Amino acid sequence: MSAQPNQKKEYKRVSRDEVAKHNKPDDLWIIVDSYVYDLSDFIDVHPGGEAVLQQPDIAGQDATETFFGLHNVAILQRPGTQKMIVGQIEGEESEVRYPQAGELSQVPYAEPTWLLPKYKSPYYNESHRRLQREMRTLVDKYVTPEAQVREADGKRPDPKLVQMFGKLGLNAMRLGPGKHLHGRKLFADIKPEEFDYFHEMIITQELTRCGYRGFMDGFNGGMVIGLPPILNFGSDDLKKEIVEPVLAGEKFISLAITEAFAGSDVMGLKTYAKKTEDGEHYIVNGTKKWITNGHFADYFTTAVRTDEGFGVILIPRALGVETRQLHTSYSTSAGTAFVMFNNIKVPSRYLVGVDGMGIPIVLSNFNHERWVMCCGVSRGSRAVCEVLFKWMMQRKVFGKPLSNQAVVRQKLGFLFAQNEACQAYLENITYQMNNMDYKDQAKHLAGQIALMKAWMTRVSHEVADNGVQIMGGRGLTKTGLGAPIEMYNRTYKFDAILGGTEEIMADLGVRQAIRAFPKDARL
Repeated sequence: MSAQPNQKKEYKRVSRDEVAKHNKPDDLWIIVDSYVYDLSDFIDVHPGGEAVLQQPDIAGQDATETFFGLHNVAILQRPGTQKMIVGQIEGEESEVRYPQAGELSQVPYAEPTWLLPKYKSPYYNESHRRLQREMRTLVDKYVTPEAQVREADGKRPDPKLVQMFGKLGLNAMRLGPGKHLHGRKLFADIKPEEFDYFHEMIITQELTRCGYRGFMDGFNGGMVIGLPPILNFGSDDLKKEIVEPVLAGEKFISLAITEAFAGSDVMGLKTYAKKTEDGEHYIVNGTKKWITNGHFADYFTTAVRTDEGFGVILIPRALGVETRQLHTSYSTSAGTAFVMFNNIKVPSRYLVGVDGMGIPIVLSNFNHERWVMCCGVSRGSRAVCEVLFKWMMQRKVFGKPLSNQAVVRQKLGFLFAQNEACQAYLENITYQMNNMDYKDQAKHLAGQIALMKAWMTRVSHEVADNGVQIMGGRGLTKTGLGAPIEMYNRTYKFDAILGGTEEIMADLGVRQAIRAFPKDARL
């Protein structure tokens, strides 16, 4: 993010009468937020055409209201735009807040309450707040600019950025608390022994703020779900070979479970691993589909059928794995792929855990994966509502601010309430995770997390639907003010499908409750 225009230099003071004289196509000035812009050389390339700038209420006039009805403040922060500034209106100062890297939003409901000065929370300490501050600055300076470029060109996230995260300890921190953090220097001077799920939640939510869903899955999303089975069940030799290169960003890993034959029905997968007679190798045949990061992964943590039932095998791409990129409704920067295993000969040492115990290994990671998705869904919905609130406050319709429309206020009111409820639900579950061991989490939280995910994705549906209704045609346009809404509307459904569909999640939550239902309970 660039600095506010008047933070860089003192501009010459100009009278409004002087600006009014510059109202011709070859000599065109306008005023936006007290700054005077010379558009004489820009008019020919103006994306909206010359006629817009030549209108009598714009050429030589104060176009602040018109500008913010069509554009966002980021355009004024671009170096090219700032070069057009020739002065500032005498006796006037800027009234617009120009966002700076790392700062909190001042818009009501744009931030979770624990970040606001007048609110208290029992969940967060100084280490959480320090992490949030430093993480936001890091994301604003490095992640968001990269995400914008990759969203446009569809290429994979820059490995150098992933490697930077590795050096900062953030790749390891994205996997939650655990032994893998011991002895590491972590970002924001967090001590490994104090790192908890709230720290991880903060990292995920700050990353989510960039708003580019495809990029965020591409930005090591495969590691978050593909590496834990190796950490938790892999042999010491396997961990020694794989873990550090992946955490350093030198190698990339993905989780390969879903098939065209079996999505949420994990038991229905058909990829088969036949053990050789000498027991030294597995011969793997089959395909996987919709594999996040699969197109550029070096390793595939793969669920397979075996003679013993089910197993998990880590399969290096170098053994002959082929991938084909899939084009989904979000950016190809995610590397979503169709993966083909054709007679791949995998050394038995790449077996994860025990042959025949594949399903427990696969299921063991689902709670954390779904919880991470909830962290992102909650923050993503909130970010969209901030855009909608800003739009409502600066847009005019029928000669009046959009905020005068009661129906729009009602829509936003319900969205605000649901966002607050999502965060409160998430914080409660996160607190329980911090106070339960792995076994108790599986017993008591699997259903809770499943229900939370199902409900949050329903909330995101409401946000997406109402977002388009409030923004109108802009909410369907990939550029301009409505771009965040269009992207959200195009990509929010991923979280309702990945990691288990809403229907499967709701059913899981109820089935777990049925198992815990007391036998003596009656109406």
